[in-house]
Amino acid sequence: MSVRPINLTLGTAGHIDHGKTALVRNLTGCETDRLKAEKERGMSIDLGHAPCQVGHLHFGIVDVPGHENFVKTMVAGASSMDAVMLVVAADDGVMPQTREHMDILTLLGVRHGLIALTKIDRVEPARVDEVQAELRDYLRGTFLDGAPICPVSNVTGQGLAELVSTLDGLVHAIEPRRIDGVFRLPVDRAFSAKGYGTIVAGVPTAGSAAVGDDIVLLPAGAAGRIRRIEVYGHGADRVLAGQCAAVNVGQWDHHQITRGDTVTVAGYFEPSSWFACRMRLLPADALLNKAAGTAGLKSGTRVKLHTGTLEVPAVVYPLEDPTMAPGQEAIVQVRLAHPSIAAPGDRFIVRALSPVQTIGGGRIIETMPHRLKRGRPGLVEELRERADATMDETRWVEYCVRTARRTAATENDLTFRTKLTRQRVRETLAALQQEAVVVPLAGAFIHCDTLAGIRAIAVDVVREYHLAQPASPGIPVAELAAQIAASPKTFDGLLALLKEEGLLTDVNGRLALPEHRPAFTGPDAERVEAIARVFEEAGFQPPKPDEAAQRLNLDARTVQRLIDTLLEHGRLVRVADDMIFHEAAVARAKQSVLDHFAKEERLESVQFKYMLDTTRKFALPLLDYFDRVGVTRRVGNTRYLKRR
Repeated sequence: MSVRPINLTLGTAGHIDHGKTALVRNLTGCETDRLKAEKERGMSIDLGHAPCQVGHLHFGIVDVPGHENFVKTMVAGASSMDAVMLVVAADDGVMPQTREHMDILTLLGVRHGLIALTKIDRVEPARVDEVQAELRDYLRGTFLDGAPICPVSNVTGQGLAELVSTLDGLVHAIEPRRIDGVFRLPVDRAFSAKGYGTIVAGVPTAGSAAVGDDIVLLPAGAAGRIRRIEVYGHGADRVLAGQCAAVNVGQWDHHQITRGDTVTVAGYFEPSSWFACRMRLLPADALLNKAAGTAGLKSGTRVKLHTGTLEVPAVVYPLEDPTMAPGQEAIVQVRLAHPSIAAPGDRFIVRALSPVQTIGGGRIIETMPHRLKRGRPGLVEELRERADATMDETRWVEYCVRTARRTAATENDLTFRTKLTRQRVRETLAALQQEAVVVPLAGAFIHCDTLAGIRAIAVDVVREYHLAQPASPGIPVAELAAQIAASPKTFDGLLALLKEEGLLTDVNGRLALPEHRPAFTGPDAERVEAIARVFEEAGFQPPKPDEAAQRLNLDARTVQRLIDTLLEHGRLVRVADDMIFHEAAVARAKQSVLDHFAKEERLESVQFKYMLDTTRKFALPLLDYFDRVGVTRRVGNTRYLKRR
């Protein structure tokens, strides 16, 4: 039977000196205590990784320290576990780190495992039965409730065959990790190898990477390229999420890399100090130091936050109440002591500073640009909805489209915010388009709810403008754009869609409802026609607004208001800041220019005033106007017909 490698990591957990490392040695033949201090003290201090073969499956095991002083290291290892082998010694039974490790595994979302009851060679059979009963009672209601308990001896080998058989069933029941995500490897350690240079080791949490791929080290931002990959000590072309690997990147300096850094792909992550999170505190009776948990967690409490292999000082700010009670789940915001990398949905652990112990954990919702104000209406509900959305890719993409900062989101926006690959974002968008949940728009995507809201806003704004300005042909485009928080490109796309749907029409560059008919009421009806006649009769020597007011014996402000309306209608044309012509005069002037170019190739400025029988004062602004609107093109004082 051929061996099939799977990208899955099994981990150990349990109290110090309960036989975790010896059990891994018996299962794999590997010694995971590699440090000199570990060998001298007979105690695991750092994480150990070993390949394991059970039946025809080949996977990885991470061995974690059991001493209370190295719980932070245990958390770093537990973050990569798909399943756990909880190790409990028959002579001791359930001990403090058994309990703390179980709390950590639960908070990290581990859902599969078994129990190895070790050191059965040291006790009587009755004691083995007693500890098994104790374990079943302790594990009731946990993710290991009903999990197999395998009595074993690392010394005599008793029970090892049964343990291997149980492991075989366990790993076959677990779905290997998906590998179509954005490659991300939380760094466990970095070192230098002669002839190769810098090597970073760890278990990728997502995606895959191959030799030759371009990668980036965060938060430093150092770019690099993978030269070589080893998976469990053997050369490989590719590393998958869930496989313990060493990645050779010659461009980096291993002295500048620490546990907690992240190796990933450029363009998806930026270091951040502020994160919104959904967090749960452990019940007071679950804490090792019971008294420490009775007060709960107050806003501004300093803690240690662990996510991936990262350990960082942080401050917690509950957003629902000033204090979180023991056992409570709530939305919080955390500020990290230095910018770090995490993705929506990542699990984290929180440990108190004094006494040092695990007090809670949860899931990261999203990075935040700044501190959020507790008590802001709707904030907690919004963050709860966002937290729920991160649990499902399709729902998360839809949420990010619906809450896009500038109304619509591009593919780049979505890949960066969701932390999903471009391919997965495209596939999800295609499915959402099929369901008419999102709509493509001007190179971006808009949610159907957002689009419906914009339709209503646009129609309401234009209707209100018509009521206030019944004589106007429509609202200026810029005025409507100011009411819709969209980028210029998105607004243009929205406007085109609203016109295509027949909700708005374009009248002389202004927007109107299709049923709108401009109407002058009362005295304005006669006045506006009188003003139009004054300009029309003036031909190529039009009056200024105040001159028109004097000729008609009308108030200058009234005339100016009505001139503005005639400009909106296009019956008057502003050719310069201080010069307005009747539309008929502009049309005749344009025709004269075209007739001239039908016979001649060039038109001198001085000729034009004679063609119109006017003065230079009026002729030159008209020529400049024709340059601006694309009828002519100027070279010095000469005009040429602008060819389209």
